Amino acid sequence: MNEIDKDFEQVISIIENARENAYRKVNEELILMYQYVGRFLSEQSKEASYGDGYIDSLASYIQDKFPGIKGFNRRGLYRMKQFFELYDGNEKVSPLVTQLSWTNPLLIMSGCK
Repeated sequence: MNEIDKDFEQVISIIENARENAYRKVNEELILMYQYVGRFLSEQSKEASYGDGYIDSLASYIQDKFPGIKGFNRRGLYRMKQFFELYDGNEKVSPLVTQLSWTNPLLIMSGCK
């Protein structure tokens, strides 16, 4: 490999590292969003007047406001609620969960049934 190729490979490495860091940061923000939505739903479900209809209505509302958005249907919202409740109060695990992709907590939750 000549000097120019080595220089070019350094630039490629910089690009790849930045892309990976960006992916991790976006993933962390998504996991936090799911956790916040889950907290909201968990708190709302403690109200006696709220039931399945509340989450169904919320799912419809989100679809109206953000057509085509994925993951915020009834099932997805229940998963977010379950996700929050599973890790709520666990100060050691909660920050670590943000380092995983959303698929991993879903697999963990389905394995815990």
